[in-house]
Amino acid sequence: MTMATEVRVKKGEVIDRALRRLKKKLDKEGTLKELRNRRHYEKPSEIKRKAKKNRR
Repeated sequence: MTMATEVRVKKGEVIDRALRRLKKKLDKEGTLKELRNRRHYEKPSEIKRKAKKNRR
C-alpha cells in the first residue's frame, strides 16, 4: 500500500510556503516518524525494552 502526500502550489504562492505546508501535513500524518522507525529493523524484544524504558 503506497500513499502519496500531495500539496498543490497555489497560483502566485511562494515555494517555501508550500514546502512548509507539506512538512506540516507529513508531520500530522506521521509519515516521517514511520519512515525513521522503519529505517533499521528492530527486534520485537528491543521494541518492548524501549517501550518499558519510556514508560518510566
